[in-house]
Amino acid sequence: VGAIILENYEHAIKRNAPIIAEIAGGGMASDAYHLTGTHPEGEGAYLGMVLALEDANISANEIDYLNTHATSTPQGDMSELKAIARLFGRQGKLNISATKSMTGHLLGAAGAIEAIACIKAVQNNIVPPTINSVDIEPEYRDIFNLTLHQSQQRQVNYAMSNTFGFGGHIATSIFKKYAE
Repeated sequence: VGAIILENYEHAIKRNAPIIAEIAGGGMASDAYHLTGTHPEGEGAYLGMVLALEDANISANEIDYLNTHATSTPQGDMSELKAIARLFGRQGKLNISATKSMTGHLLGAAGAIEAIACIKAVQNNIVPPTINSVDIEPEYRDIFNLTLHQSQQRQVNYAMSNTFGFGGHIATSIFKKYAE
């Protein structure tokens, strides 16, 4: 169970509220490929992530952790990985995990819970794992830090979360560590 409370920065400072993280940026897109399927090359996912980075005014190499949409469908997971590889290149620095492996698909609540996972990663410098993962495509298994089976402690200044929906809806959010 979780909740996210968004508050205007000036208001939070005025009342001495503890600021856990900041929303750095967001991007919305649609691949409009199929009612229930994603574009095979991840076109919408790629665009959503690019727009979020532009909104946050940061580059892809500043993202420390990416929480994937990852519903454990072969087509969906592969297209998202293709979009991630296209945007981030082959770098082992980026931690990637799929928290749905622990929570299941929470439907309308998935985006909020996964945002909380990203915020907690930024707050505590701990990347949550992908559990129960046994069959990963070799071409992706070795190019990213997939954070398999156990959490990893590391500095997390920026975390990105992908949330997709039927009809090709794409939403990507970026959270950043709060610095006074």
